[in-house]
Parts: sequence; C-alpha cells; structure tokens
Amino acid sequence: MAYFDAGSDGRAFSSRRRRAGALISDAPVGEPHLPVAPPRLLRQGRTVWPWVWLLVGIFALATLGFFVTVYGAVAPVLASILAFVPFGGVVMGLMWLDRWEPEPKGLMLVAAAWGAFVAVIVTIIIGDFVWRSFPIVRDIEWFSGVVQAPIVEETLKCAGILVVLAMARRALDGALDGIIYGGLIGAGFALGENVKYFIEALAEGGVGGLTAVFFIRAVLSPFAHIMFTAACGFAVGLAVRRARPVWLPWFLGLLVAIALHAFWNASAQFAGFYLPYVLLQVPLFVVFLIVAIRIRSEELQIRRERLQDYVHAGWFTSHEADMLSTSHGRRAGLLWARSLPGDRRPIMEQFIFDGARLAWARQRALTGKDPGAAADERALLQRMMLTRAELLAPIGT
Repeated sequence: MAYFDAGSDGRAFSSRRRRAGALISDAPVGEPHLPVAPPRLLRQGRTVWPWVWLLVGIFALATLGFFVTVYGAVAPVLASILAFVPFGGVVMGLMWLDRWEPEPKGLMLVAAAWGAFVAVIVTIIIGDFVWRSFPIVRDIEWFSGVVQAPIVEETLKCAGILVVLAMARRALDGALDGIIYGGLIGAGFALGENVKYFIEALAEGGVGGLTAVFFIRAVLSPFAHIMFTAACGFAVGLAVRRARPVWLPWFLGLLVAIALHAFWNASAQFAGFYLPYVLLQVPLFVVFLIVAIRIRSEELQIRRERLQDYVHAGWFTSHEADMLSTSHGRRAGLLWARSLPGDRRPIMEQFIFDGARLAWARQRALTGKDPGAAADERALLQRMMLTRAELLAPIGT
C-alpha cells in the first residue's frame, strides 16, 4: 500500500489560522519552498546541562573509588561484567516500549548514570552514617531493608526524575516518557547495587553464593528497581502531559515507589523470597507491564488526534496519519518503503520518528506551556516534507 497519495506530496495545502499558537496552517499555496538542509529542533529543553554532566562525573569517580578502595580492583570488574547482563536486558525492554519516539541519547545516559552513581554512592554514605550514628538500628534486622532502603533509595532516584524534567521539558512529553526516564534511573541504580551485592556474594559464598545471588537479582527480579522508580516517572509524565504542576504528582509518585519497594523487601524479609515472588511479585510485574502497554496505546491515540489537525490542514492524508500513529500502519509503511529502490526503510523510520515528535509539539502548543512549540512544529513539518520528497524521488522520475 502506498501511503503517499498524489495529493499529499506538498502541493495541496489548506489555509488555516493558528491554533493555540501552533503553526499548522502556515503552508503556502502551490509548491512548498523546502530548505536545503533539514532544520533542527530547538536544543533548549532537550540537552543535558554541562553542570549535570560534571556532577554525575564527580559521583562516578567517587563510586568507582569506593569500590576499588573497599573491594580491590579485580572483583568490581568481574561483578560489573555480570551486572551489565540484566542492565542491558531491562534497557532494551524500555527502549522497545518507546521505540517509535526514542528519547535524546544524552538524557537517557544521564538518567541511567544518575541511578548508577549519584543515587548509589549517596545511599551508601547515608547507610553508613545511620549505621554508625544510631546503634539501635543494628538490632532491628528488618529496619534497613523495609524502612531505610525504600525511603532513601527512592527519594534519591526520584530526585533524578526532577533533574531530567528540568533539562528535558521538550523531550518528556507524557506518562510513557516518564516511565522510560524513571525506569532508566532505576536500571542504573540496580546496576550499581548489583555490583556491590555480587562482590559481597563472591567474597562470602564463593562461586556458589555468587550464582545464587545472580539468579535471584539478575534472572528473577531484574525489573524491581525499574518498576519502583517508573511509578514516580509515570506520575510526573502524566502531569506534564496535562500541563499541571508536577510537585504534588512527584511526591505522590515517590510515596508509591517507596510503598512498592517496602512491600517487595518486606515480603522477602518475612516470608522468604520464592513464595512471595510467585504469589505477589510476579503478578505485580505483570500489572506493571500491562499498565505500561496500555499507556503506550493511549498515547498513540493522542498522537493520532493531534496529527488529525495536520490532516485537516492538508499536510498529511489520513493514511499517513494512521502510519504515523498505529502499529499496523507503521508496519505497512516500512514494508512499502522496503519495496522501493535501495530499500528506503531508514528514511521511512525518520519520517515516523519526526511524526511522533510533531504530534507532541502540537500537544505542547495546545497546553500553552511551551512558547517554542510553534518553532518546533515548523521545523518538523519542513523536515518531514524533505523526508517525503526523498522517499518519493525515485518514483515517477
């Protein structure tokens, strides 16, 4: 099926007024004037602040210094290799959820680094302080896992969501993006924590002890920290999508993350690991997965509604809007692009990616909270017209 109908190649545009400050109708009549090079989106609101890179770098050095000083140089290297196995798996899962609108690489990297370095080393420092300063805590076997760890770890991880949001106000568009960033922070934290647990398991129980801990943490429950922090990310992303203040949703999301973490640890502390894992923790993960997929479907519907504005304005056909906002449409579009001379799937993928960004730029424009949304719309429309022309160039020439 050819999605680019004859009337949708840039020649038929309707004239419309601006809506909510969005330039969906500044289309010229007749052949559009296309720029020589694809225009760029506004960088502000999509890049990592330099001081955040510096901060994360300092904490990374502190974390590495801690592991080498306490455990030597060899054990952390081995533990890190093992810890990257579940980390890579969960990150690929998160990327699959958001595969049609991937977040900026720098923001994703800093989110994971915040969890792996900032949250981990500060958790260790606070834990050591509590252990030394409050001897009574040592006599309460369950306090650290059920009370201290959930509160300290989730507060530090969820603080990272606010940092990402402050930098990424044009990249974090909705609940799914919040889940992605929260999940990356949780994945980073699990990576750093696993290094510590794997080293200690090897030292205390040898290869057998390490194997047991690896099986529990890397095979059975690699998504635990991702789920906890993603709950807060979901709340923040939902508030962003609805153009509401984020502080209360962030706090409520933090409370949910703490409660889930405490519940997870308490079930293992008081009833052993395996029975609560089967009866409680696996169903919890299934619910999380269903909710995440449902949110993605809901946001695809929002994307379709926003793209409909451009259909009415003459920029796209209904077929193209379906291709940009539905799974079956994307598959059909990619299949069609593959049949073109030279295999045009990479070009089609760029068209789809930009279509997702365009829909969210439109959504931001409707909320009235982003004065730069109109500039993003203009840039994305121009880029998509160039991409369309590139796709269609070999046809009929």
